[in-house]
Amino acid sequence: MSVVAQSPEVSTVVLAPTADAPLLARRFLTDQFAAWKIAEDYLARVVISELVTNAYRHGEGFIVVRLFLNRDRLAVLEVWDAGERRPVVQPQDDAALSGRGLQIVSEMVKAWGVRSLNEGGKAVWAKLPIT
Repeated sequence: MSVVAQSPEVSTVVLAPTADAPLLARRFLTDQFAAWKIAEDYLARVVISELVTNAYRHGEGFIVVRLFLNRDRLAVLEVWDAGERRPVVQPQDDAALSGRGLQIVSEMVKAWGVRSLNEGGKAVWAKLPIT
């Protein structure tokens, strides 16, 4: 199994950096949204899938997924990894076979960004309105 640890008190799951990580993150998100009684999770599943895929492909170490609702009733999705490389939105290239994920995410969410972690690595976050 690729889930390394789960902490339901803080809506956190730690995933092994494998190809299964995006699927497990989507399942985790779906379960958490159901617990919050949020029926519409499609947009959040797309976003978490992209962020976790980036952590798996371009990050380092275990992948930590955190979900919470902030004071403004926005769903906040965070994906941590130990890598120092920061994701950037790539310029549009119609001939490219990949590299569009963050561009799509940036257009779908209210806000997104990256912050450094005290213990090293980074957290990529996105804020989405909930219905």
